[in-house]
Amino acid sequence: MNLNLSCISIGKIDTQYLIERIFKCVTLSYLNLHLSENRIDENDAKYLGEGFSKYITLTSLDLNLFNNRINDNGAKYLGERISKCVNLTSLNLNLDKNMISSNAKRIAR
Repeated sequence: MNLNLSCISIGKIDTQYLIERIFKCVTLSYLNLHLSENRIDENDAKYLGEGFSKYITLTSLDLNLFNNRINDNGAKYLGERISKCVNLTSLNLNLDKNMISSNAKRIAR
């Protein structure tokens, strides 16, 4: 599934609604989700991560969260939850231009 929702001011309620709808596609194996330049913050990142961690059929994820409001805690939680996707073989995660410290970026590498 390819879904581009960049630059439309997505925030908390929208993120929750979006994830609930995406994960009703129970046989989805590929997701290309672009949410760049929205208002996604730490809590939204946690909600996204929680949704991904429950998705057992996902094998490929391209997640673009460029230029949002995600901080160190949100990035950490998102990464921890995505790592729970046991069948994931391909991941492209863009967190550039968020509120993530240089120390956290160095640790993530």
